[in-house]
Amino acid sequence: MAERDPWARWMMETRFGGDEAYAAEALRLLYAIRDKVLDHAQVREGETLLDVGAGDGLIAFGALERVGPTGRVIFSDISRPLLDHARALAEQMGVADRCHFVRAAAEELRPIADGSVDVVTTRSVLIYVADKAAAFRAFYRVLRPGGRISLFEPINRYGMDDRSDTRLWGYDLTPVADLVRRIRAFYRQRQPEESDPMLDFDERDLLRYSEAAGFTEVHLELRVDIQPPTWPPSWEVAMRAPPNPRVPALGEVIAQVLTPEEAARFEAHLRPLIEARQGRQRQAVAYLWAVKG
Repeated sequence: MAERDPWARWMMETRFGGDEAYAAEALRLLYAIRDKVLDHAQVREGETLLDVGAGDGLIAFGALERVGPTGRVIFSDISRPLLDHARALAEQMGVADRCHFVRAAAEELRPIADGSVDVVTTRSVLIYVADKAAAFRAFYRVLRPGGRISLFEPINRYGMDDRSDTRLWGYDLTPVADLVRRIRAFYRQRQPEESDPMLDFDERDLLRYSEAAGFTEVHLELRVDIQPPTWPPSWEVAMRAPPNPRVPALGEVIAQVLTPEEAARFEAHLRPLIEARQGRQRQAVAYLWAVKG
């Protein structure tokens, strides 16, 4: 049997770790991001909006209300199951006639014609794209003159201090560093940091890519927070929710690389820290919006 599409599995099944309360809070925050991305795009009625990496349709469905009955929204994603899921939702909502679904990679957008859309949006997609400069060129290509791009991306370089063998998610794990080292070795084998697209850029690179592609009137808003950890919300979610679609959840990794006794020692140290939020986490996100001259 073929392996389930990892993007669809993560998006629709595992990303919230089966915790309904956490899912509700996470979606509340995601809706706020969606609204800000669309506000920056200045979406107008009757326009065509392309949402790159549409996933389950968070931004794309939100855009439908803004483009109105005479506009349309193109859902673009590399995952066929996610596109099928979004199409089924559109049919249930009675809006399928204003939606178009395209399987395409962000760095090419090959099925999308030159100068055919008014707005390009994307959220937390470039972190998975190796050639980000190519993605910006593709965004520019498909936009009409005067078209707008609006995006949101986490800037994971700001959390690099947490990638040592003595820290995780903002918590000090020095007493169990020997165990953290083996856990990190597993993750690094699956997702090598030196070639990880989630870590190879910051907000200055986003500005550079957008200018190089030809965008004008480029604006960027960076937010950095240093505070008690907000993720994971609980030990249970930490064990069940993979951090991204490309790697397994921590609970699966622990089961593979630690003995039961070592796993118990790891939990005895980290779980109380999570429950008391006794740590310090550094996070950064960027919004960028620009115009095609």
